[in-house]
Amino acid sequence: MQKNYLAMQLVAFLLIYPILWFISILPFRILYIFSDFIRFFVYTVFGYRKKTVRKNLALTLPHLSDKERLAIEKKFYKHMCDMFLEMVKTMTISDRQIKKRFTFTNIELIKEYEAKGKSIVLMCAHYASWEWLVVMAKYIDFKSVAIYKKIGNKYFDKLVRDIRSRLNAELIEAKKSIDLIENNNKNNVMAVYGFASDQSPQLNKAKYWDYFMGQMVPVYTGAEMLAKRLDFNMLFVKVTKLKRGYYQATIFPLSDNPREIPNYDITSTYLREVEKQIYEAPEYYFWTHKRWKHRNKK
Repeated sequence: MQKNYLAMQLVAFLLIYPILWFISILPFRILYIFSDFIRFFVYTVFGYRKKTVRKNLALTLPHLSDKERLAIEKKFYKHMCDMFLEMVKTMTISDRQIKKRFTFTNIELIKEYEAKGKSIVLMCAHYASWEWLVVMAKYIDFKSVAIYKKIGNKYFDKLVRDIRSRLNAELIEAKKSIDLIENNNKNNVMAVYGFASDQSPQLNKAKYWDYFMGQMVPVYTGAEMLAKRLDFNMLFVKVTKLKRGYYQATIFPLSDNPREIPNYDITSTYLREVEKQIYEAPEYYFWTHKRWKHRNKK
């Protein structure tokens, strides 16, 4: 049974990989024409997770009219399809191209924190382009490690990890991250660890609840607790979409001494920063996730 399952995974990979590679070599102008074509089917024909998106928007943006939320919904699907194809484009994109399209306003702040001689927890959100954020690894001296959820198909999972390695970043699945981070710390390996902590933890593992976009929800606290235990510095990176295919990131300090701050205060501050992003341009948040499925169950 296992052999058959792996064989099916391989067949799926071999069939789809050539298509992905072809998409990755398209000029950006053609890529976005193709994105509009995909969006028509994803949004208009199939209505991919449209009920979830509408429910999330109604829950979190009740002050807006139905017409305003519908406009955000349409813009979101356009952005989502763009971002998926941009992720595919990363297979073959050059350093020059991605550095031109994803810039930093204050990358020198990372250099200042590297000089402090402690590893860094970098918190971000599923907003704008968290996929291209890994290009930060091209600018820093510390090892760059992103925490992610493993893909079911092992061949596509390896592909995603290989793509990130082209940008000098390492992916580590969440359940293996603690061992890796502790081992790096023990061996004095300095690193920047990226955490996108705005999604929903399993209800039975929730240790902290907070308001997020007006709803009381369980919140991931692993990044903060890890920084406290290992005495890491904590930063937040805000990503802004400037226009189609162009993003800009700004880095903000969260805490230089997380052990001195009451538990969960840093996580709460992080959530407030994510909320600001969303309210500024809600169409760039990843609304298809069921982030609020456990709301008010505390």
